[in-house]
Amino acid sequence: MPLSIRALPLVCLVVLFSLPAVADDSKPAPTWVDRFAFKGDLRLRHETIDIQDIETRRRLRFRTRFGFTADVADNVDFVLSIASGGDDPVSTNQNFGDGFTTKDLGIDLAYINWAAMDGLNIYAGKMKNPLYKAGKVPLVWDSDLNPEGIAATYKAGIFFANAGGFTVQERAIGDDSFLYAGQIGVKLAVGESAKLTAGVGHFAYTNTVGNTPFYNGRPKGNSVSITNNYLYDYKTSEVFAQFDTQLFDLPFQIFGHFVQNGEVSEQDTGYSFGVNLGAAKKQGEQQFYWIYQDIEADAVIATFNDSDFGGGGTDSTGHMLKYRYMLRDKIALGGTLMINQIAGNLLGEERDYNRLQLDVEFLFN
Repeated sequence: MPLSIRALPLVCLVVLFSLPAVADDSKPAPTWVDRFAFKGDLRLRHETIDIQDIETRRRLRFRTRFGFTADVADNVDFVLSIASGGDDPVSTNQNFGDGFTTKDLGIDLAYINWAAMDGLNIYAGKMKNPLYKAGKVPLVWDSDLNPEGIAATYKAGIFFANAGGFTVQERAIGDDSFLYAGQIGVKLAVGESAKLTAGVGHFAYTNTVGNTPFYNGRPKGNSVSITNNYLYDYKTSEVFAQFDTQLFDLPFQIFGHFVQNGEVSEQDTGYSFGVNLGAAKKQGEQQFYWIYQDIEADAVIATFNDSDFGGGGTDSTGHMLKYRYMLRDKIALGGTLMINQIAGNLLGEERDYNRLQLDVEFLFN
């Protein structure tokens, strides 16, 4: 039976890992304890959601994650993490309530990170998103999204590149859906204390038209047929930039991100821009974050971008404001306010959408 082209990346990975490693006798052999680095967190949240003429909801939620990075061999790490939240690809939150039921845990990360050569890392498995996001904006990817497949990141001087091939939906009947993504960019020093990062990217899904929306069949703003199948393909190009400097002796960022789906003629664009001041990492430090975002219905696949903004998905616009304060080392207080509008593609008419989140977070590493 001929080898499927889908299996070639995995075969190449196995062959490369089979090459003998060069021994380094100058270092003492690490113990098994030295090979592991543990990390985890617990976040408690009070949330209020107000959707004009539909509902006002208040709830308590939590998120917990715990995992480790293990040194497998020279330049090869294994990362494993479990998290609350069940199988939702863009949320690890769980609600309090529901009769004290036992809450779900699932595998959040399970991947290999191979530092193949200077500046080149190869990832395989269910991994942290390797694609660059200016200002960490959730225009295209939610911060909790961990794609599955094989990817590579490369840095050389001022240049960087990211690429990946991911399995999105395996189907017993019909062709599978894949995501292929690539980015190239530069990081330039501006004066003595500033830096500009800018680049372009492209990501394309296969076999979307005529298939049910990914995860639970919810379009979340994307255009679907009367039988709830995707109407369009999604092959989206992006431009992004981030400027880092100092303001009032604090880290300061200005950033912007623009996307356009080349497979549709309307409702095809999205953009986000904002600022970030401060970095809340140690006791007493504060961080302020603001973005404005406008994401049309079919600019991106709605399943995978922000799960909170505008109720999650596309077809929304508005502001997101965040504040974070380190009460003590490893203990943070935070708040997020979203003042959004949901456009008519999702609800039939435009509605105001407001969301307030108040958080206490405990960190372990």
